[in-house]
Amino acid sequence: MTGRIRGSGQHERVKRISRRAFGKLVAGATVALSAGSLPLVIPARLMGAEAPSNRLRVAQIGCGRIAQVHDVPSVLNSGLAHYVAVCDLDSRRVADSKAQVEAFYRQSAAPAPQVQTFSNYPDLLSQPDLDAVVISTPDHWHAQIVAAAVLAGKDVYVQKPFTMTVAEGVLLRDLIAKTGRIVQVGSQQRSTAQFRFACELVRSGRIGAVRRVEIGLPIDPTQADDPRQPVPANLQYDPWLGCTPEVYYTEQRVHPQHGYGRPGWLRNESYCLGMITGWGSHHYDTMHWALDTELSGPGRIEARAEFPRNRIWNVHGAYQVELTYPGGVKVSVSDRHPNGLKFIGDAGWIWVTREGQTTASDPGSKGAALPPLDASDARLLAPAGLSVQLPRSDEHHKNWLECVRSRREPIAPARIAHRSSSACIASWIAMKLGRPVTWDPRTERFVDDSKADALLARHERAPYGVQHLLEV
Repeated sequence: MTGRIRGSGQHERVKRISRRAFGKLVAGATVALSAGSLPLVIPARLMGAEAPSNRLRVAQIGCGRIAQVHDVPSVLNSGLAHYVAVCDLDSRRVADSKAQVEAFYRQSAAPAPQVQTFSNYPDLLSQPDLDAVVISTPDHWHAQIVAAAVLAGKDVYVQKPFTMTVAEGVLLRDLIAKTGRIVQVGSQQRSTAQFRFACELVRSGRIGAVRRVEIGLPIDPTQADDPRQPVPANLQYDPWLGCTPEVYYTEQRVHPQHGYGRPGWLRNESYCLGMITGWGSHHYDTMHWALDTELSGPGRIEARAEFPRNRIWNVHGAYQVELTYPGGVKVSVSDRHPNGLKFIGDAGWIWVTREGQTTASDPGSKGAALPPLDASDARLLAPAGLSVQLPRSDEHHKNWLECVRSRREPIAPARIAHRSSSACIASWIAMKLGRPVTWDPRTERFVDDSKADALLARHERAPYGVQHLLEV
């Protein structure tokens, strides 16, 4: 694998790669898909071998905060893979990520591969001896890189939310199914014991018929727009913007140039829709798991939200969303509820949340910590007598790597993550419109609502975006 860091000509290089090299790749993959000839197995060197030299060869795309504190350590500690490459549009972060991986290998005193560096994902994906990639980029880059990776024959772990638009999600879900690649979405609450147990309890009828679910999510603060700043020499800013509109650079919009504090892109709707998809992707997914609606979704959605007038930190503030799910289950999602999920049924309620209630990307939890698992009656939490046993995973990244080897479906596959992401996005659309909408999970469109349907996709600035990638 040959690594290299490119300089200021990256915009034209990305254009040439995505329109020519990837055009050829997509065209070839399309022919292979139609002939049913895409390889669906991992290299023979991995079969039946436990030696470190036979571990999966993984690359990291996106070397920011979530990669530093969550994705990279989890893959390294799995014992199933080697990191052989890191890639980011910020050369300073590439260097930091390379140093992090190499420090782990030095401390473990185990045989380690050379860690190569890349400044663009197409060069990285063209490496033939790469098995899989972890994608930890800002949300607006998820769809394009996932599509490119699966078409290049790589298995994928991608951070949540799965996509920023429903249209992207439909495209990716279908593409992943056709290519047969193993794709795990970072809905890691499925690999956390109390969430799985709470879902088993609810699905086993422990609280009787479910009537209501209350979901609490945090919100983001805003502040005045910072002025234009010079683009740092270490950042390829136009490729960072990708398919989003061309706007002036300021650190407030992107990520800190020193350290790994919470990045500004999480608060801008061009790159992230806010906490409704940030934390929402986790909690909606858990709710779908508990209600057995993983391949369905809500019907009527009514919402209101405060949106700041600032152009940079402009994601939603305080909000209230009311959804109706199959069986007449009412779901209330609001920043006024405690961060977690409360399932309320005829026979009582069950509450579940995380220890500490934080993620690597939120502004932190306020108030007293709540128990990870609770109920209206302690007897509702008895482990015996459950009629439903859900799939088990002790660690989310390890589950993905195990499935890369076995070719079994991981615990948070694209087809399921797409539905939880769609419900979050549909909620955001109702928040933006400020009026009721009706979602049809079968058609994956709104019912007789052209204004709402118009928000299911977005314009992509050429040459970036998944639609441009797939034009051959």
